[in-house]
Amino acid sequence: MKPIVQLHNISDITNFVNTKTNHPLVAIVDFSKVDEHIEDGTRISADFYSIMFKNYCINKLRYGRQSYDFQEGSLICIAPKQVLTMDNEIEKRPDMMGWGLFFHPDLLRGTSLGNKIHEYTFFNYETSEALHLSDKEKNILFDCIQKIEIELQENIDHHSQNLIVSNIELLLNYCMRYYGRQFLTRKVSSNDTITKVEQLIKSYFTSNDIKETGLPSVKYLADGVNLSPSYLSDLLKKETGMTTQDHIHYHLIESAKNILNNTDHSVSEIAYSLGFEYPQYFSKLFKQKTGQTPLEYRKLN
Repeated sequence: MKPIVQLHNISDITNFVNTKTNHPLVAIVDFSKVDEHIEDGTRISADFYSIMFKNYCINKLRYGRQSYDFQEGSLICIAPKQVLTMDNEIEKRPDMMGWGLFFHPDLLRGTSLGNKIHEYTFFNYETSEALHLSDKEKNILFDCIQKIEIELQENIDHHSQNLIVSNIELLLNYCMRYYGRQFLTRKVSSNDTITKVEQLIKSYFTSNDIKETGLPSVKYLADGVNLSPSYLSDLLKKETGMTTQDHIHYHLIESAKNILNNTDHSVSEIAYSLGFEYPQYFSKLFKQKTGQTPLEYRKLN
């Protein structure tokens, strides 16, 4: 396996693709103007955020667990410290175009976007969960990119950071809207995923291993449906109003209620049987979700 190419600064990415930027913390790359021949198996990790769009296909790009054909019209958003593997076979066409926006977290220090960048959970999606854009959406995002590029061509002054960050935030808000649209247009697939998640949780709680393995994790469920934890939670929140953790807690409480109603096991025994190391954590969660302690629930039912 090849060593990881570490890109620490924005200058590293511009050197990597042999282009230039006028700003130390943000760069826009026009992929139609750079030589993208990258040796197969090259692994890249960056200390900055990356947003990339291309209107042509790249075969076998790997990010996280899965391989993915970078389909025409796809947008991917990558958080710092993620590893991207390039096994490039680029489709050649006369109208090839694409752009990349790269910005360092230091650009966001002291800004409102810096305080809420974690809310844009699509930065932690797998590449296979890329955003597929309509022509109208492509044009809107490209307009945001052009505004940032115009500002990057100006001399840096005390307005620069605010204007650049504002336009990045606008682009991210559009991405959030378009991901919401994509969840809706993939409703059939989403319903299948929800069904599979429910089956995984139910099976987990009826297994005999839960006492030893503990409660199911969000990652366990995400792996079970081949999605990233962030994408799964956002999908469930959009479709059901509940995050993955909420679904786990719902089934946990339902299992606890059944045991309380049908056995005389102590609260501690029930807590241990449901994978809790400390019974007090179980009692606290039960009261938080039902408004009653386990014993109060048992007495009233």
